[in-house]
Formats: sequence, structure tokens, C-alpha cells
Amino acid sequence: MCGGTLMAASHRTTRGKILYTSRKPDRMNAERGREYFTLTVQTDGTSVLHAHCEIDDAPELVRDVICAFDTETLRPLDAGVRLSVDRRFEGSGWFRFTDSYSTCEMINRRDGRMSQRIDHDGPRSWFGHHAIINDGFLSRFFPLDARPGKRSASRVMMSSPDHRGATGPLLYPMEFSVVYEGDETITVGAGTFDARRFSITDTAGNLPEEHPPYRMWCTGDARGLFLQGGVEGYMMTWYELVELDL
Repeated sequence: MCGGTLMAASHRTTRGKILYTSRKPDRMNAERGREYFTLTVQTDGTSVLHAHCEIDDAPELVRDVICAFDTETLRPLDAGVRLSVDRRFEGSGWFRFTDSYSTCEMINRRDGRMSQRIDHDGPRSWFGHHAIINDGFLSRFFPLDARPGKRSASRVMMSSPDHRGATGPLLYPMEFSVVYEGDETITVGAGTFDARRFSITDTAGNLPEEHPPYRMWCTGDARGLFLQGGVEGYMMTWYELVELDL
């Protein structure tokens, strides 16, 4: 120390790892990717998520995300997304969200330099940038005292309409539904947790191709951390939280 006072950190940081595996019969439980994340909750009510995502299945995908959002409401503030697909640079985008418009400045291997602006009435409710840890935060749409039921996730922005998030990145308006199915205790690689179970539905008509059924389990507290989940249909994938440092 150099004469200063040692101060306690005024923010809270959570780190973890999510393992991606296959549920296809010929590749059951084979590792197909991984995600490392850091979530910092700051004293001004802002959360900042860093996520590094790797998908080994062809075409190989590497995604890096930094996203700031309101801790309580999930309202996105700003974000950066960078993609490499098939071992080549695919695109990089910077996003800003206000109550009346959303913007994106992007450069993409296919389309070159582009700017987007989408005007809207009211803030966006969530920014979907395809990091799996971010999906768990949708559980916060249901207060802890809520009963099982269905709620609309309207006023959403996505960084890509592709199921793997392998295009863009760009602004893509989206709507779907989140269904709170019930509570249970589950064990994953990171430990045993009291969990809430959810499914994502009603994507038909909102994407170029309807997303296969997607179910996920999240911590049964205000954090809404993703614990495990799987996508059915042609994807047949599974995601599990295997490391967690609070």
C-alpha cells in the first residue's frame, strides 16, 4: 500500500462456464462447445455481461459479447458483438438502445459497413445476443412470487435471427413467449440448486425459420442464472452450468 485506504469492492462479480453438448443419438453427450461468462452488478443499477462462446460443430463459431443492461428491468443500454464463423471473421457490431430508438454500427464480411436505426415507442425489454447465460435472465420476467404461467416477451431486439446467432450482427426486432412451468431441485456440474423451469415458445412468424422447442432451468432467486437447458428438433443440443464462482 502507498498510504491509501483499502476499500471494499462496491460491485459484485459472478463468473462461470456453460458446457455445450449434443443429444443426437450418434453423438449423445459429446462436447460440442462451451461458454465462459462474467457478470458484474454495479452500484449504479447497471449489470455488465462478458460472454465468450465457442461452438465446435461446423461451421465453427466463436462469439464475443459485452452487454450492459439495467439490473432490475433487463432494459439493454449498449453492447458489442463480434463473430468468427468457419474460422473467418464474420462481423462486428456496436449497439445502443434508448427509450425511443435502437442503433447498430456494423461491419460484416458479406455486407460490408452498415448503419441501422430502428425507432420505437418505449425501451426494449431484452437484448438477445445468443449467449446462453443471457437466456436465463428471461426468468426475471416472472417475480419470485409469481405463479406458473405464460408471459409475452415483446419489445425484444436480437443480434441475429439465425438459431446459432451466426449472422450479422445486426438489429432484429423479435417477439416470443416465456412460460414458467414450475419449481424443482436439480443438480448440475456447478452444484445442486433450487430451480425454476421455463420454456420459450411462439417464435413462429417472428423468425425466418421457427425455433425448435427450448426448455431451460434457472436459479430460483432474483439472479436468474442459467443452470441447464436443451433445444429439441433438428438441433438436439444441451447446455449445463459446470462452473460457478460467486
